Amino acid sequence: MTLIGIFILYLALGALAGTMAGLFGIGGGLVIVPVLIFTFGFQGFSAEIAAHLAIGTSLATIVFTSISSIRTHHIHGAVRWELVRPMTVGIIVGALAGAWTASLLSGPMLKTIIGAFAILVALKMLLEANPKPGRDVPGNAGLGVAGGFVGWASAIFGIGGGTLSVPYLTWCNVRMQQAVATSAACGLPIALAGAAGNIWTGWQNPQLPDFSIGFIYLPALVGIVATSVFFARFGAKLAHKLDGRLLKKIFAVVLILVGLRFLLS
Repeated sequence: MTLIGIFILYLALGALAGTMAGLFGIGGGLVIVPVLIFTFGFQGFSAEIAAHLAIGTSLATIVFTSISSIRTHHIHGAVRWELVRPMTVGIIVGALAGAWTASLLSGPMLKTIIGAFAILVALKMLLEANPKPGRDVPGNAGLGVAGGFVGWASAIFGIGGGTLSVPYLTWCNVRMQQAVATSAACGLPIALAGAAGNIWTGWQNPQLPDFSIGFIYLPALVGIVATSVFFARFGAKLAHKLDGRLLKKIFAVVLILVGLRFLLS
C-alpha cells in the first residue's frame, strides 16, 4: 500500500477513535493503540518497536484532542482545577517514568501487557463495575501520588488516563460529571509528558521508520488528529440517539477479541 493509502487509513482511524470516544466516554487511545500496532505490522515496521511507536503516537494525538475536550468541560464549569493542579505534579513524573518503563520492555512483552489491559477494561465495561464513593478527596500529597500512578500506567498503555482517573475520582466522592471533566483536564499533562518521554526514549533508534520523531510516527499523528476531534463531537451526538449500553457491550467484546489476539500472538 502506498503512503497515501496508509494516510487515508490513519484518517479513518482518527474518525473511528473520535467516534468511540464521544459515544462511549472512553479515551481514543484504547482504539488507536491496537489498530496502530496492526497497521505498523502491515507496513513492515519492526515488531520490536511497533508497540512502542503505537503508544508514543497515541499519546501525541491525545495532546491535541484533549485541548478541545478541556475547553468544552471548562465552559460548563465542571473541571475541579484544585484537584488537577496537585495531580499534575505526580502525572508529569509518572508519565516520564512510564515512558522509560515501556522502553525497557520488548515489543512482544508490551503487546502482551496491552492485550491484558484491554481485556480488563472490557470486563469492567461488561460488568459495569464502577467503584462506589468510599472516601473523601485526599490532600495534595495523596492526589500527587494518585496522579503519579495514573501517569505511569497511562504512558505505558498509550491512553489519556480516564480509564483510571475517573474511577479513582468517583471513589473519592467527586460527582461523575466533574470526575469526567477533571480527568479530561489531567489527560493533557499525561499526553504531553508521555509524548515527550517517548521522543526521548526512542530518539535515534536505528529501527525507526522514516517520518518518525522518537517513538512518534508523524503520518499517523497528522491523519488521526485531522479527523478525531470532529468525530468526537459526532460520537457524542450519537450517544443521545442510540442504545449506548448495548453498543458499549459490543465494543467490550471487540476489546476482548483484540486483547486475546495480542496475548496469543
